Amino acid sequence: MIRFIYNLFWPIGLLFFLPGYLAKMIRRGGYREKFGQRLGIYDRELGARLSKQRSTWLHAVSVGEVNVALKLANALRRLEPDLRCVLTTTTTTGFALARKNAPRWIEVMYTPLDYLPMMRRAFSVIRPARILLVEAEVWPNLVAFAHARRIPIALINARLSPRSERRFRQFRLFVAPTFQLLDLVCAQEPEDVDRWAALGVKRDRIRSVGSIKYDPGEIYLDPTVPGKVLRDLKIDNSRPILLGGSTHQGEEEILAGIFTKLRAQFPNLFLIVAPRHAERTAQVRQALEQLGLRVALRTQPSDLNVPLDCLLLDSTGELRNWYSVATVVFMGKSLSSHGGQNPVEPVIAGKPVIFGPHMENFSALSRALVAKDGAIQVGSPTELQKAVVDLLQNSNRRTALVENARVVLQAHHGTTAESAKLVAALS
Repeated sequence: MIRFIYNLFWPIGLLFFLPGYLAKMIRRGGYREKFGQRLGIYDRELGARLSKQRSTWLHAVSVGEVNVALKLANALRRLEPDLRCVLTTTTTTGFALARKNAPRWIEVMYTPLDYLPMMRRAFSVIRPARILLVEAEVWPNLVAFAHARRIPIALINARLSPRSERRFRQFRLFVAPTFQLLDLVCAQEPEDVDRWAALGVKRDRIRSVGSIKYDPGEIYLDPTVPGKVLRDLKIDNSRPILLGGSTHQGEEEILAGIFTKLRAQFPNLFLIVAPRHAERTAQVRQALEQLGLRVALRTQPSDLNVPLDCLLLDSTGELRNWYSVATVVFMGKSLSSHGGQNPVEPVIAGKPVIFGPHMENFSALSRALVAKDGAIQVGSPTELQKAVVDLLQNSNRRTALVENARVVLQAHHGTTAESAKLVAALS
């Protein structure tokens, strides 16, 4: 009955959300390519490739989830050498990253909308042997179709923020029937087990394994390209660098303001800003230049006769490598926005991390990092400036923060391999 109501009102909901959905796709660009796949429309060549062998279907929304899916797929491939996968993603940035980094045995596609006709066509083409959903992507029709066809379905790296939990609890009557159909939930934290069980997942199907995102043994960084770009821009590698990673609206101006104030004390300081959404590049560049900064774009040549203050990263999928050139890292979406971004990659790169008060999406990890003196949490731009100064002045403090943070991450070591074993056992 619940799914009948869901499908009955689905077209109405689509009409309501369609304008915003289309506007977001247009802003991000590239939406025309393979747009039909979102509607369950596939070309014959793709269907012919997929018909040769049943595939493991991984679904990931965007860039962060795609990285998790690729790590898990590679670990699973080590257990099953003949593994073939289909990786579907929702955003154009996630699609671009997946297509760039996926090996040949992974077919990259767009996720079909969760409506009966579209999902039915998707299942007939993809022919999944099992389905792995990354983090929080549990869609009623997708799960129901898999269950009806006796296809194992798992939620991997399951994330349940306090905000999401409250929302799900409010609508437990509607979401519990879908959650009950999951064959496996790999939770990130021990405390998540009770929370997923309260939402309808059968307790004996929940495993607390840690976070694939935080697994230090599965994160590989390549500083080659960042180093070359900075050399080409005549940025000496001895200069201190303040890097804002995955920043959101308002945070770029805060970092620029702090940078401007600190130049008197640190005349060689250089700023790198990586907005979370590359489509904001023009807006961010304008804001930085209005504050008097000379800005270069990662993807465009720069006038090397003019000394630069800031490099704006307008590329996708390579931020993790840029952490290697930073002296101090500020994690975005944590000061002027809510949710926070993943602080693990800069730690793996050996860089000290600062974040704001809003780390809801990584609440357990951020609490552990702060408790073990593995990161600095600030509550205002003034506190952020003070923390940056302290770290720029004290190399021993920077080293201690990184070493403490790496101890925290050891709790997640081996998570990817363990998740792969649990998935393999489903078959």
